[in-house]
Amino acid sequence: MSTKIISLVSIGAHPTSGRPRRAEQDARAVELGLQLAGDNLQVLHAGDVAEPALRAYLGMGLEQLHVLEQPVGADALPALTAYLRDAGAQVVLTGSQAETGEGSGMLPFLLAESLGWPLVVGLAQVESIDGSSALVLQALPRGQRRRLKVRLPFLATVDNAAPKARQSAYGPARRGVLQADEVEVVDDELLAVATLQPAKPRPKRLKVIKAKSGADRMKAATAKASGGGGQVLKGVTAQAGAEAILKLLIEEGVVR
Repeated sequence: MSTKIISLVSIGAHPTSGRPRRAEQDARAVELGLQLAGDNLQVLHAGDVAEPALRAYLGMGLEQLHVLEQPVGADALPALTAYLRDAGAQVVLTGSQAETGEGSGMLPFLLAESLGWPLVVGLAQVESIDGSSALVLQALPRGQRRRLKVRLPFLATVDNAAPKARQSAYGPARRGVLQADEVEVVDDELLAVATLQPAKPRPKRLKVIKAKSGADRMKAATAKASGGGGQVLKGVTAQAGAEAILKLLIEEGVVR
């Protein structure tokens, strides 16, 4: 029995021109899905079926792409939740953050919560799928990897640690079929009243390195950071853990 895999895709934006394109991380989710399922991979998008950028995904070798048709400003979460709940998928792959729209990166978390599925963040590779579980590699900082065993079905986000997406060919992109499905449209009330602005990376405070030689400076710059004020909580109640997290957020100025 083959494992049913679905990759979720969105509309990306070129970092310089801003023109619509396939999203880089979503394309990696499709690439990973093709390596696992081949022609049996199903690709799903919630949005406008007439968007030309969707054909860039078809150009990766897909025969068709399913579109849950809804207008701009609609909430994709209810439509995706209802579809995936009845689709019988065992693995759902998606990018970690959209390049257009709200781009909060919260959709995979909300979707996994709605479905009651486990969520793997930073998926680098799926090593094996056996029965009711899968063995996967999760990407960690500084090129490290962690092997996890996760039960099926599960949802996973991929980023730049996943295999690079193949090029999109013009012929398959034109021959592929965009299959539109009618779904109930739910307005995203939070997005309607929100003000969107380009995200800016936070500046990082550089550590002053006092070293005599270039080798010492390189060693200090690439050394693994060690936390000095961290606290490991084991065997505590959910209430105690929540209080510890809230205390830390208040100390760091995140919550006031």
